[in-house]
Amino acid sequence: MDFKLIAAAIGILFVFIYAFGSGIWVSSSPGWYASLNRPAWQPPSAVIGLIWPYNFTVLGVTSYQVSRSLNKFENITWLVFFGLSIAAALTWAYQFYVPHNFLNASIALTSAAVLTLPVLFLTFRATLTMGLLLVPYQIWVAIAASLAWGYLAKN
Repeated sequence: MDFKLIAAAIGILFVFIYAFGSGIWVSSSPGWYASLNRPAWQPPSAVIGLIWPYNFTVLGVTSYQVSRSLNKFENITWLVFFGLSIAAALTWAYQFYVPHNFLNASIALTSAAVLTLPVLFLTFRATLTMGLLLVPYQIWVAIAASLAWGYLAKN
């Protein structure tokens, strides 16, 4: 089987794991979340409701486009950093919503934001269009990391 097709399938599988995994923990305790003191820079719920479908769609399409454009080493590097960033983001979701450990959640989401930088760099290397479309995801992860620290400070 073609390596680039396998890389695309793995990337898309990562997106499904990300969407499903975060959804499990994020929806686990809505009453608790509503009771938290929010940082002043928290975007409205409508923005959050729009950004995640956009992010997951772009991540899926990017997984395919990048796999077609990068060489084997770059593909593997992209997948490793993408997988690690997803693992860090899922760690945030678990730490924030299940044991409510704001410090660990903040560290995890900051790690996700940092781990996403090589993903963005390699995406730009593969395709300018997908790199530009992925910038809002990078911005969102950075904002979310700052929000995690804000929740730690206020709660």
